[in-house]
Amino acid sequence: MMKFFKGFALAFNMLSIFPFFKIHDFFKGINGYAVMSYPLVGFILGCILWGLHAMLMPYFATIHLNIIIFGMWVLLTGALHLDGFCDTVDGLFVPKEKALKVMKDPHIGGMGVIFGVTFLILKASTLSSFDTFYLLPFILMLSRFNASLAIYFYPYISHGMGELAKKEFNLKQLLIISLIVLVFGIWFSSTLLVISLVVLLAVSKLFIKRYNGFNGDMYGFLIEFSELILLNTAMVVIT
Repeated sequence: MMKFFKGFALAFNMLSIFPFFKIHDFFKGINGYAVMSYPLVGFILGCILWGLHAMLMPYFATIHLNIIIFGMWVLLTGALHLDGFCDTVDGLFVPKEKALKVMKDPHIGGMGVIFGVTFLILKASTLSSFDTFYLLPFILMLSRFNASLAIYFYPYISHGMGELAKKEFNLKQLLIISLIVLVFGIWFSSTLLVISLVVLLAVSKLFIKRYNGFNGDMYGFLIEFSELILLNTAMVVIT
């Protein structure tokens, strides 16, 4: 239980800006639990956004409030996944043998900026017309569940925390978090669960073909892309 709590604390510190926990080191034995906790952290962040929307609804016009929630969404995650999205895009526009080096560059390239801004506009536009905010906890859970699945099933092609996380994330932990997500899928929307898995398969096909695996930036890309697709799916099929 202590290892799970430490793993959850590590995941919460990594995936949000909240300084609630003091665990920042990748201690041996807790990294698998951290990966297992990614969807749970996403669910909590989604609940915070949903709660803010409900609390502020009486005071702001609908579109303005929805854009506020979009801004809070970026802030709560520290733009971590968006940074990975932009770095991944930069890597897609250079020869693949140079891509990983480009992704490690601390400066965002031109294509990363263009696609990053376009992505933010699309996401903000989607949220401006979004009205099923009760789905945000599940959407953020699913996007991070995709990252957990990618860590378990696909090779990790870099070094560092991701390599250690993949090594420690075991089948038992995967089955537990998969069962939790499945229960929430039955409760919230089985359609979103299926679409999320389709997104994972499509994105992984691209990265496996080009790089033979994932790195940390690609996990961020996967999370951001999953969120955008799931938001639009919810707008189309869920009333």
